[in-house]
Amino acid sequence: MKGLFVTFEGIEGSGKTTIAKRISEHLNGEGHNAILTREPGGTEIGREIRRLLLDPENSGIHPVTELLLYFADRSEHVRKVISPALKRGDIIICDRFSDSTLAYQGFGRGIDIDMLNDLDRIARDGVKPDLTFVLDLDVRTGLGRNVLINKSDRFEMEEIAFHERVRNGYLRIAEQEPDRIRVIDALQPLDSVWEEIRVIIESYLDNAG
Repeated sequence: MKGLFVTFEGIEGSGKTTIAKRISEHLNGEGHNAILTREPGGTEIGREIRRLLLDPENSGIHPVTELLLYFADRSEHVRKVISPALKRGDIIICDRFSDSTLAYQGFGRGIDIDMLNDLDRIARDGVKPDLTFVLDLDVRTGLGRNVLINKSDRFEMEEIAFHERVRNGYLRIAEQEPDRIRVIDALQPLDSVWEEIRVIIESYLDNAG
C-alpha cells in the first residue's frame, strides 16, 4: 500500500496540534501504522532549529534567515522521516508543513512567493501532502486560547495584523488547491472538529484501498 501524507495547518490557537495527535492515536488504534510528527522539530537537528525559531529572545532574526532555517528543518525532516515512512506504506500525520511556510513567511512576512516556492521544492524533494486540513478561526479567538494555556513563543508576540495576513494566506492557498486542502471551522467544539476530520480521512483511506 502506498503511504499517506496528511498535514494539519492553522493559525495560533487553532487546535491543530491536539487534533493531529488524536487522529494519529485513532488510526493506530484501527490497525494502521500512523506516525505523528511536526515542523519544525521532527528530527534531532530539527529540534535545535525549532528552539532557535520559537525562542522570544530571537525576535530580531532576519526574515530570510528565518525562512532558510525552516527549509533546513524541512529538508532533514523529509529525507530522514517522511520519505522513508511513506515508502514503507505508513501514514504520516504532520503538524505543519509547506503551507505554513507559505502562509507565515510568504503572506505574513511578505517574502517573495516565487523564491519561497523554489526553495520549498528543493527542501521537499518531490514530497507533497495527499490531504491537508486548515483549521480556521478568527485571530483574536486563536490567540486568546493560547493565552489561557500560557503558551507564548516568538510568533504569539507578533502584531494582530501579522496573524490576519497569515490567516488570509491560508484561505487563499486553500482556494488554489481545493482537492487537497479542506478548511475546517475550528470554532466548533473540539469533538466536532475531530469527528469531521476523522470521517474525511477514513473515506480517503477507503477510496485509496
